[in-house]
Amino acid sequence: MLVHGAHLTYCTNIHPASGMDGVRRSLEDFTVPLRARLSPDEPFGVGLRLSGAESLELLRDSALADFRAFLDGRGLYVFTLNGFPYGPFHGQAVKAQVHAPDWRDPERVAYTLRLVEILAALLPEGQEGSISTSPLSYAAWVDAQDPQTWATLTDNVIQVMEALVRLRQSGGVFIHLDMEPEPDGLLQRSADLAAFYQDHLLKRGARLLAERLGVNEETAQSYLRDHFQVCFDVCHVAVMYEEPAEALALYRDAGLQVGKIQLSSALRLTLPGGADERGALAAALAPFAEGTYLHQVVARTRGGELRQYPDLPPALADIHNPDVTEWRVHFHVPVFLEQAGAFGSTQAALLTSLELLRPDLAGRHLEVETYTWDVLPAELKRPLGESIARELEWVLGVL
Repeated sequence: MLVHGAHLTYCTNIHPASGMDGVRRSLEDFTVPLRARLSPDEPFGVGLRLSGAESLELLRDSALADFRAFLDGRGLYVFTLNGFPYGPFHGQAVKAQVHAPDWRDPERVAYTLRLVEILAALLPEGQEGSISTSPLSYAAWVDAQDPQTWATLTDNVIQVMEALVRLRQSGGVFIHLDMEPEPDGLLQRSADLAAFYQDHLLKRGARLLAERLGVNEETAQSYLRDHFQVCFDVCHVAVMYEEPAEALALYRDAGLQVGKIQLSSALRLTLPGGADERGALAAALAPFAEGTYLHQVVARTRGGELRQYPDLPPALADIHNPDVTEWRVHFHVPVFLEQAGAFGSTQAALLTSLELLRPDLAGRHLEVETYTWDVLPAELKRPLGESIARELEWVLGVL
């Protein structure tokens, strides 16, 4: 739905759908009632998540045209796709495999190109489209000192850039690929993404794109500025202790546009001084240490240094470390919660981000991305449809 000219929605990765029949059911059961509640007189935008298998299914026979008719008949439109998770996202351990296949793998390229084809067919005429994607890889899988690795990553991203430029030139459909830094990703901070853009895409990437399109490098760089953008996930920014204003300024100085903003909050904890209090905190945190998703923890020490743990269990094992005073946990909690049970949240970073973006909202893609409803502790759970509506209504109230 439109708010101050921005398209606001939620990401359907929240729904444990399997196959296009499941995707349709989730839209029918949750998104259609949300439209009736929040946007009864106007079409309601969808932040669609499609797995690799679903993207293949949707491109067979008349499936894509049939799905477009399904959406049109219910007053729904798709303006953004979540192309980060490729495989199953519910009901089994995802953990680091959320990054697989990574951008070294031809299947990541092929999947993203399928999403481009799908979004081009679903976008309303004249509407800009976005596809968010992974931060190249999981850092532990990659030798970041290997130049050939960066060359491969760059070349694979350029394959998608070429397709996006040709699509716009041939039919006027404008779609950008929005890369999403994440804790423990190969790109985990704004500076990492800016460096990849400036040191690799605008150099080797621009030369390759210029060659493929038959243009000069300056023109190729202008295409990259349009079609390679940022997915600004506020939870991830907060977990890495980045100030939203500084991250946004860094992107602006690097020449990167923010194409998609994922509205999300993380857990935030101030660690007490006493051993008994920390033990009680660990016991209260135990339900969050579930087996489906990675819940990276970034701790701040008394000296202001940051210490990272790859998941919540190893952080819990170090909770009595007297040098650590604060934790931020990559656990997407409802955006309307300033407190998440006994714990705080990083809602302040979200409020700051929305305030910073408010003067320039027109045309932006805003997507609430709380996908952990089925693994939240029982005291934080509510009926799913009501929870999604409450999040969107909170954002509308803030804006």
